[in-house]
Amino acid sequence: MESSTGRRTTTGTTAATTPGPTTEERLVARAVAPQEADDAGLRRDLLATWVDVSEAGGAVGFVPPVDPAAVASALDHLLDRVRSGTDVLVVLQEEPSGRVVGLGVLVRGTVALTAHWRTVRRLMVRPERQGRGAGRLLLEGVHDAARDLGLEQLALTVRGGQGLEPFYERLGYVECGRMPGALRIAPGDDRDEVQMVRRL
Repeated sequence: MESSTGRRTTTGTTAATTPGPTTEERLVARAVAPQEADDAGLRRDLLATWVDVSEAGGAVGFVPPVDPAAVASALDHLLDRVRSGTDVLVVLQEEPSGRVVGLGVLVRGTVALTAHWRTVRRLMVRPERQGRGAGRLLLEGVHDAARDLGLEQLALTVRGGQGLEPFYERLGYVECGRMPGALRIAPGDDRDEVQMVRRL
């Protein structure tokens, strides 16, 4: 559902962390303003999410066991590009707590010929939030941010062997290419890199 502010929201019931009744909370997908890239709390949540998703085997640039310092370095590079306005960060946030539990990035190309489309990268949702529609809500929020930028098309890549292609196909993506063995997860474990696109 889309709120009156243009942010995507969903409401779900989650068990409270302490004994007692369940608590009602909402998930909101929203684009992050460039100046928010300096927010320490945002960085903390993003780093925790990225490390935990990686440790759970998520295809987000690292393989377990994960070096948190390496993830932090990649995150700081990501935030530098958001701060400069080069890329757009979309987060999935719990309300009313404000905790970030997912993210995705619209990465700008380097030449004017590709200004009408962007690449979706680092799409992830915390492991405990997966399987309940959070990923769909986040990606729809990414689509909304892309439309706000006037984009016409999005591209992304998927690590083969993870079974993620059907998720993206349900949201309008189609496979447009595949690079066999492009990703070396470990010695003897090479995976295809699957290219997918979606018109907006």
